[in-house]
Amino acid sequence: MDKAKIIQELQFKAVRSSGAGGQHVNKVSTKIELSFDLDNSNALTETEKERIILKLSNRLTKENILLLQCDESRSQHKNKDLAIKRFLEVLENALIVPKKRRKTKPSKAAIEKRLQNKKKAAQKKVNRGKPDMD
Repeated sequence: MDKAKIIQELQFKAVRSSGAGGQHVNKVSTKIELSFDLDNSNALTETEKERIILKLSNRLTKENILLLQCDESRSQHKNKDLAIKRFLEVLENALIVPKKRRKTKPSKAAIEKRLQNKKKAAQKKVNRGKPDMD
């Protein structure tokens, strides 16, 4: 994954932020909408694209475009930087290949210890009962 190439392929759109904020919010477009066209990307290999589609299927549009928004700051530049940072984190997490799980057996000592603990607990419960009057 070449971060510089990916960042060049990003498209940004400045939009007016919603919510409270007074006159400043009403006249300045500080919210950033980041879009990344996954199908037309040259920075990712086909296997990387497939992995991203699998992992991020709920965040992609029907045309396989990843959309992110950022309106945390009152500065358009800060929001753009935050959106890029968040986008790269999302991509990196999607490209992580999980380790394959290997089946393991508990050791003989662990099995023996578990059985001893079970016997001890069972004996404790037996001792709680009423004593026999024989």
